Amino acid sequence: MAALAAYGTDGYAATSLDALAEHLGIRKQTILYWFPSKRALFEAVIDDAASSLIEAFDAATSSDLVGMDQVEAIIRRVLRLAVQRPELLGLVREVSRPGSLSAERLADRVAPVFARAADFLAREMDAGRFRRSDPSMLLLSLYSTVVGVAGEFEVQRAIGLESTLRVAVERQRELVRFLRAALVPSG
Repeated sequence: MAALAAYGTDGYAATSLDALAEHLGIRKQTILYWFPSKRALFEAVIDDAASSLIEAFDAATSSDLVGMDQVEAIIRRVLRLAVQRPELLGLVREVSRPGSLSAERLADRVAPVFARAADFLAREMDAGRFRRSDPSMLLLSLYSTVVGVAGEFEVQRAIGLESTLRVAVERQRELVRFLRAALVPSG
């Protein structure tokens, strides 16, 4: 958890094993006993973060919801995760930056979830519940939008503003209205 917080808040380059060990009250050699390098620790953190994201997505999609009800369930789950663990989305942003050493690792871990999500969007388009577009491109836009809004909570905390549940609910409503207007055909 401390490594996730460090990497998710400060980034890979700014996180040192010495500082992490000091924060944990252990010796750097203890970290290196379990993880042979800073990179190995980072990859373990990425794997754990990917598991958390997949678990959240799977929990939100385990019902028989369709259309915007399903999208809203996913948004609710992601925003709850953002409020509870903002460093997790900070890590996703860190790994997603251009030139990231580990972007491919995260992408490989979450690829099955993205494939299921694109299939869901295609089914919803076929059923007429969503406007027709390229499901993969739409998914990237949805991902960017939702993660961007979710990342606002981390920014708020960083500048000293409180991220309350009330603020999260307001942002969720706003986001759902925006996505409903973008996705649901008129008429």
